[in-house]
Amino acid sequence: MTRCRFAAILAGMMFLVPLASSAMARPAPFKPGETIRYAIKQSGVKVGEASLVFQGPADAGGKKSVLIVFTSKGFNFLDEERIFLDPDTFLPRMVVRNLNIFGRQENITEEYDPAAGGIRITKTAQGKTTVDVLAKPGVIDNIYGFIYRYRRQGEFNKGETFAMRLPTLDVTMQDVGDMSFNAAGKTYTAALMRSVPAKYSVWMDKSDQRLPLRIAGAVGIANTVMIMTGYEP
Repeated sequence: MTRCRFAAILAGMMFLVPLASSAMARPAPFKPGETIRYAIKQSGVKVGEASLVFQGPADAGGKKSVLIVFTSKGFNFLDEERIFLDPDTFLPRMVVRNLNIFGRQENITEEYDPAAGGIRITKTAQGKTTVDVLAKPGVIDNIYGFIYRYRRQGEFNKGETFAMRLPTLDVTMQDVGDMSFNAAGKTYTAALMRSVPAKYSVWMDKSDQRLPLRIAGAVGIANTVMIMTGYEP
């Protein structure tokens, strides 16, 4: 491994250290089968529904993983993402996406290999399969992996920041403070986390359940937010 590549991997891992130190302090607030349901809204108007399901232990290419399934549905829009994460770091090992947009179906598999410095992307659409490699040395994250990792290990320290290196964008998430938030007929005290540059924001319930109450920027539709409408532990 070259010195530059090692430095990139080390830099990418630094954001995990503050979270990992508290991992032993409490059990994860989610178990296999946990389902969180959302309304997808655009400019205040409901345009679809989504769900996050924690499936628990799974296999990803022969590697022990945990699986989160994200599904979003709207008018002529369906996106199912099977997100396989390292069970210790909650960093992505593989993401399998099934898309149907206005009747056009696409199947996409992303295989993450930090040691090799990239993501292998296999895409099948209209009977054709293409394979590309996105070169990006170091640790690469996933927005839902970040959310579940923070649910398990985060400390809710105002002003605390975390680097999040995504496949096509690097951002810094910051806890900007607490606020009251209404979701699914209840009022929660939530920590608001925003990214710089502005792309994502997450309202995280500060109770023991640590529910992601509102997520902005994660759905592939412009200017949409997900607001929690139901929770099944």
